[in-house]
Amino acid sequence: MTGKHVVVFGAGGHAKVVVDCIRDEGAYQVSLLADADPAKAGRSVHGCVVVDETQGMRTAGEQAGAIVAIGNNGVRARIAQALRAAGVRLVHVAHPSAVVSSSARIAPGTVIMPGAVVNADTVIGEDVIINTRASIDHDCVIGNCVHVAPGATICGGVRVGAGVLLGAGCVVLPGISIGDGATIAAGAIVTTDVPAQETYAGNPARKLERRNE
Repeated sequence: MTGKHVVVFGAGGHAKVVVDCIRDEGAYQVSLLADADPAKAGRSVHGCVVVDETQGMRTAGEQAGAIVAIGNNGVRARIAQALRAAGVRLVHVAHPSAVVSSSARIAPGTVIMPGAVVNADTVIGEDVIINTRASIDHDCVIGNCVHVAPGATICGGVRVGAGVLLGAGCVVLPGISIGDGATIAAGAIVTTDVPAQETYAGNPARKLERRNE
């Protein structure tokens, strides 16, 4: 597949790392970047021209596909859904320094960053970010549009719902379940199941109560 072109959606710092991953992996070439911010149109990021999302979607449909390089889970999910609805193929990318088990299953749209580890029989959903040096152990199930931030450690048999943010350096102990849309704060140690849409922080992690506005 060397030489096939993809469009990267996003033109921020996360996109820079994704472009490096694509180039280092070598399966695709980046034709251009697409971003919703009109102020970025015409700029160059790592040697790639930035265009608006409409042009990016049109170009992606004509080429090998696309990948969404936006850290925000909700925005990434929205753009990925629009691309799929338009018939654009999303690809997955793993940096050569990442260690990914041959028995792991990685869905389209996912990016695995430098130094990350995905161990045996783990299932990674669509449009997931496994960020720099994050570790996901055996038999985990990671839902769609999850962001596993740098240095996070997910122990064996963990279940993570869609749209979850696992903060930098957090640790999730074996067999834990985390519900859809939950947030785990940076550095948290998760020892119990986390309900959907809740935020947990601390060691051991506890629910953060919402303040009344």
